[in-house]
Amino acid sequence: MITWQAGHGRWPYWQTLNKSGATLVAILLAAGQSPAAADWMFREETIKDPAVDRFSVCFDHSCRSIVTRSFSPREWQRITGPLRPPAPSAAAERDAIAQAIARMEQLVGDKTGTAGDKGGNMAGFGEPGQMDCIDESNNTTTYLQLLQQDGLLKHHVVRDRSTRFGLGAGMPHTTAVIMDVAARQRYAVDSWFFDNGKPPVIMLLEEWKSGWRPDGNRDE
Repeated sequence: MITWQAGHGRWPYWQTLNKSGATLVAILLAAGQSPAAADWMFREETIKDPAVDRFSVCFDHSCRSIVTRSFSPREWQRITGPLRPPAPSAAAERDAIAQAIARMEQLVGDKTGTAGDKGGNMAGFGEPGQMDCIDESNNTTTYLQLLQQDGLLKHHVVRDRSTRFGLGAGMPHTTAVIMDVAARQRYAVDSWFFDNGKPPVIMLLEEWKSGWRPDGNRDE
């Protein structure tokens, strides 16, 4: 679910876009962007060329808070363990990517005060350090870029984020995306459904776009 800032106090009130996907679509079209691209929500303050020793982290809904953090060489070695040695197949690499992202979230949670982030929006709504899908997709894209820049992705490349909306898909929702180079298939890498530090779901983007969500999850 995408939220939009409605106040400017120490902890803002949030106006939830909960009537239809039309509001988001109108904004996207007015900006001259495809709704599937979603990268119009990539804040100018975020580091566009992230590195292990300098990258941005978004939180507090729709990147209201942005901080710069880093991983030490020892932390990076631990994070990337699942991808060393290289995975023998694209499927195995996707499993390893999920584990690496979970490890990054765990470390970043301690560095930013976001360790208590709850899956979805409602469980932790209004609490500092929570993340909506804009925060999650920004951060996950950054983490994927770090893996790619280190030459650890042998079967995939990082692509622009994607947003789903409309009949069957529920409220607008955004995810990070990778592409299987050999199969030319795109996959959603979605951390938003789960609590901080849990492996993201990685699944075919078209299936994700149809409105997939974990069993019982209706928080969108």
